[in-house]
Amino acid sequence: MTAPRSAALVGNPNAGKSALFNALTGARQKIANYPGVTVERKAGRLVLPGGAMLELTDLPGSYGLNATSPDEEVTRRVILGELPGEPAPEVLVLVLDAANLEQHLVFAQEVIALGRPTVVALNMVDLAERDGLVIDPLALEQALGVPVVPTVAVRRRGLVELIAAIASASERTSDPHLAHVTLTERRVTAHAIAEAAIVSETARHRLHAKLDQLFLHPWLGPLILFGLLFVVFQAVFAGATPFADALEGGIGALTDLARSQIPPGLARDLLTEGILSGVGSVVVFLPQIVILFFFILVMEASGYMARAAFLMDRLMASVGLSGRSFIPLLSSFACAIPGIMATRSISDPRDRLTTILIAPLMTCSARLPVYAVIIAAFIPNRAVLPGIGLQGLVLLGLYVFGIVAAMLVALVLRRSITKGAASGFIMELPKYQMPRLGDLLIGLWQRAWIFLRRAGTIIFMVTVVLWLLLNFPRAGEGENQIDASIAGKIANGLAVVVEPIGFNRDIALSLIPAMAAREVAVSSLATSYAVGADDEDLQAKALGERLSADWSLPTALAFLAWFVFAPQCMSTIAVTRRETNGWKWPGFMLAYLFGLAYLFAGLTYWTAVWLGL
Repeated sequence: MTAPRSAALVGNPNAGKSALFNALTGARQKIANYPGVTVERKAGRLVLPGGAMLELTDLPGSYGLNATSPDEEVTRRVILGELPGEPAPEVLVLVLDAANLEQHLVFAQEVIALGRPTVVALNMVDLAERDGLVIDPLALEQALGVPVVPTVAVRRRGLVELIAAIASASERTSDPHLAHVTLTERRVTAHAIAEAAIVSETARHRLHAKLDQLFLHPWLGPLILFGLLFVVFQAVFAGATPFADALEGGIGALTDLARSQIPPGLARDLLTEGILSGVGSVVVFLPQIVILFFFILVMEASGYMARAAFLMDRLMASVGLSGRSFIPLLSSFACAIPGIMATRSISDPRDRLTTILIAPLMTCSARLPVYAVIIAAFIPNRAVLPGIGLQGLVLLGLYVFGIVAAMLVALVLRRSITKGAASGFIMELPKYQMPRLGDLLIGLWQRAWIFLRRAGTIIFMVTVVLWLLLNFPRAGEGENQIDASIAGKIANGLAVVVEPIGFNRDIALSLIPAMAAREVAVSSLATSYAVGADDEDLQAKALGERLSADWSLPTALAFLAWFVFAPQCMSTIAVTRRETNGWKWPGFMLAYLFGLAYLFAGLTYWTAVWLGL
């Protein structure tokens, strides 16, 4: 039998192909691009028994031969010998993750059905055994009809046996029927093969399987997800209140100290009315930010977040997207900037553009201070049911409102500007695990530091500029300082535009600097009220007290509706320009978001007035 001259490693992403490739080829490898495409090609030389050399290629990870990305398209064309000047590999080395055997067997059936010489490398068997899963390679070999070799690439276990199997791999007769087996049929077969090949599994492994049956259930899964979100937003208010009150008291004490120690004048006013009132009004919401990200980090570290992506795939498909869009949109709950950058993982350009355009509708952490101050000022802190607070329900409703709005906008876009069919979605499910306390603490510190850094830089600078605009030129005898100021004159002009939706001059003034960062809306309001206050007792009042005294409930609700839709900070617009290579789509994003913000703020205001609120 003539030794093969070429072979290719093929399998799902995260199967350990690269580790196996490095172990088999060592330093005898090179990296280049495939002819005509920008997908990376890794090739190396493998020494067979007897000294013959074999060209080994590490193909990009793939979930199926019906390619849904450039990487998968290259893998399909290489396997079938369709790339110009690239003959099909003589042997296919199918790499399977032993710990995720059932999932990897779905694609394996497609490859084996081609009838090409194939060898299975059952990789990472040590990790499977560590997780309590023991697999019989002979049973798997009988079920698949091809040689199966257990390997641990990182420890170089099983490599000699695998190389021998590659050298002796033989052609098989393909079954035409297998080429027409549906994905559902392959999944059923994969389950049966995996069940038969498993020699033993621990209670822990069975528990993980049961958890997936529960969390990924088509009806119970979404209910559990909604229940978790409900708990999160209840905790944001109930758990953060004591800490927020302590921070607010501390800032108030600093303000009183400054007034008692610094002589009256512009310097004291800048410190008390501008910096402490403005920046301090945002910093007090740090506990809410920390609690929110604590739950997000726990869900990510435990492995639940990937399950949530699968649950959302059905909803995404209904509006023309796929579950691939869920992770970028989920990232946008922290900040739209990393969310938009994460869309690079979406292969379909229309899916990617749609996801970019709706990412600002996800309620980023910068909105939380805005929501929190308005909810605390206008929504009673009372229980609807035991353990269920009205304020937490309203906050959850705002997040849900943003998600629903994003889905509706996506539906409209996918049926008009970005028209196209939804792409498929397959994702590797991580193992369940207990989050490490150290990792959680590091993650919380990073999020808190980002928030405080924004408060100390962007919000600080914008607040100081706003204070200067509010204080110059100085008011004359009997004249209100805000009316005399540059900012007041700008706000008076803008107030004419926003008055029909229930906004006053102070709100109009807060909308402009909020384009620098959402939280600045809170500091702008605090600074405006501090500058406009007639005496120090009025200045000392908390922002929430001032708002509840000066605003009507319809105005407050309209303000919340505005911030559900209002465009993100200018950094988000800049990232959108970079990711879409021009100003066309950022301009479109600004136009449609401002339009929706104005429309829904007006609808909210006049509906509330009509209802007598």
